[in-house]
Amino acid sequence: MTTDLFACFPEARASREEMAEGAVLLRSFIGDSEAGLLAALRDIVAQAPFRRMFTPGGHQMSVAMTNCGSAGWVTDRSGYRYDPEDPETGKPWPAMPPLFRELADRAAQSGGFSGFEPDVCLINRYVPGAKMSLHQDKDELDFGAPIVSVSLGLPAIFMFGGLKRADKPRRFRLEHGDVAVWGGPSRLFFHGVAPLAEGSHPAMGPQRLNLTFRKIR
Repeated sequence: MTTDLFACFPEARASREEMAEGAVLLRSFIGDSEAGLLAALRDIVAQAPFRRMFTPGGHQMSVAMTNCGSAGWVTDRSGYRYDPEDPETGKPWPAMPPLFRELADRAAQSGGFSGFEPDVCLINRYVPGAKMSLHQDKDELDFGAPIVSVSLGLPAIFMFGGLKRADKPRRFRLEHGDVAVWGGPSRLFFHGVAPLAEGSHPAMGPQRLNLTFRKIR
């Protein structure tokens, strides 16, 4: 990461777009939280650098990941799970900054979910060509809490389907500062990210960062 990645952008007015029952897209939602958000990200990545993990089948993910909070989502030959320690350092994951929690709670409330208290944040780094196949977020013990997903950097195509993998997903273009929230009847909907297109964001360069807030217990 470079200093430019964490440069600030002017605040924009947020708007709301329905994706499905229980799922909304909040455009330009981060607003004036951006400077603190990106500074906190710099500190997290300094403690727990991005890495491309391997799936249980031995496939290396195209997306690089790190985490913050009480646990981190990891994948390796033994399976998918949340682990309180970073397997690369043997140390606890970086603490979740208060600003992260505040942003996630505010977004959840705007999406119709009050009292959201995330305990983990997955941080994904996409470069051109990287993608996330359709999947369900089901490694958590608490499905009553929503998922809050913050987009930074290059635009991406978010695919949001249904309860079955075969359900045709709708496609939404996510821009820098957009926040997606889904829960309730949409909590276990399949979703993913299409291969990231070539490009360069004015401050973050040729990449996209995605912060996904979850309550796992």
